[in-house]
Amino acid sequence: MKKNYFLLLGACACWVCAALSSCTTGDPGVSSLFGGSSQALLFNGTRAVSEDEVEFEFSHAVTIRQINFEPELAIASIENGSIVKVKIEDGIAPGILLTADLLAEDEKKNTINVLVSFRSRNNRMPQLVINELCTEYSKPKTEFIEFKMKSSGNLGAMRVAIRGNSAASSETIYEFKPAEVKKDEYVVLHLRTVEENCKDETGVRLDESRGVNAMPTARDFWVEGNTKRMHKDATIVYVLDQDDRVLTAVMISNQSGNWWGKDYFAEAAELLFNNDAWKSADGQIPGPSEAVNSTGTTNTRTICRNESAVNTNTKADWYITATSSATPGKANNPKRYQ
Repeated sequence: MKKNYFLLLGACACWVCAALSSCTTGDPGVSSLFGGSSQALLFNGTRAVSEDEVEFEFSHAVTIRQINFEPELAIASIENGSIVKVKIEDGIAPGILLTADLLAEDEKKNTINVLVSFRSRNNRMPQLVINELCTEYSKPKTEFIEFKMKSSGNLGAMRVAIRGNSAASSETIYEFKPAEVKKDEYVVLHLRTVEENCKDETGVRLDESRGVNAMPTARDFWVEGNTKRMHKDATIVYVLDQDDRVLTAVMISNQSGNWWGKDYFAEAAELLFNNDAWKSADGQIPGPSEAVNSTGTTNTRTICRNESAVNTNTKADWYITATSSATPGKANNPKRYQ
């Protein structure tokens, strides 16, 4: 029997072949992974499609011989094929981090063992807006992104992405753990963790985190590490749901040109435009001149949304607050620097 083993960490396609010894024996099932037969059995990914169903995609039809979840889930049914559909008996709470360990076999008796982690389906994501940005670091005060909830819901599996000053910063920087939120509640994502007692507040209490700028009346979350991710020269911030739809976004720049100097900024601007998350005056993909002017921002002069105005998804919604007027976790200060 030919056996190929893969390890997938998270939802990304990061493959590790654990059967390298088979390559030296001429095993065609393994060698096909390196340019041989096109019939190699491959795992292509997984996704939670509903509160009680998970799909696993393979290169061709398989039969599941064994499957286990961590935390443990009771399985109601399994529909085999190139897309395996697994029904969960009692459903799954929204945004829970799960690990699936499964053994699949195709009609030629080739097998593949997959270990994959993913988050359960969350159909209760709240409506929200990005409400305040601090792009500058002054230890121990870190950069942050503040969100304001426009409805109640659960944050689980919601992803925050940033396009900063390099292509490497275009990845998702944070995926929220499950946390129930209320309408008008403020949530602050601090972009570094440089102090002790910086705790993600996922429960009822909002005063558990002790880091600087953590408010006892707001829900605080912390990005691990000490890396700069936002830049006032140019940054695009947006939030994605599990279907890669943009829920809220903001573009900032201290340039006034009509087009971006880097492809990754242009790609992000097009993504926002296609999702109706950021608009331009001429109805085209917005360039730097359509972004919020970030000139003059500091650690205490933050980029704020006008909370009293209707959201238009344009730069008109934003201003730079006056010196020493940053308000993470609270209503924005209406005093303006510009």
